[in-house]
Amino acid sequence: MKYLLLIHMNPDVWSTLTQADIDEVMTGHERFIKTITESGEMIRTDALGRPEESAVVRVRAGAQTVTDGPYVEAKEFLAGFYLVECASKERACELAAMIPDAKWNAIEVRPIEYTQEA
Repeated sequence: MKYLLLIHMNPDVWSTLTQADIDEVMTGHERFIKTITESGEMIRTDALGRPEESAVVRVRAGAQTVTDGPYVEAKEFLAGFYLVECASKERACELAAMIPDAKWNAIEVRPIEYTQEA
């Protein structure tokens, strides 16, 4: 089954990290990618731009509005994700715990219900 491992980041927490902590996260991602690639569980990963670089589009009563920033006001934002394929939710949670950001932030595990390839 496919699972999306969503990395939620709190910029207030990130700003308190030392350079050694940041380096640990970055090298941890390299190791994690190598591990899940070798196990055949990796489908893809993407890091997302910061919320202040995003836009939200809404259409209400036929009128389109575009606003800057994330959808909701929150301390945490979606920073990136891994799309994996593994045997169970338990394994997906094990993989999520291996993501280095889990030490300081939250990793959400969501099953993929439907996939449409281009």
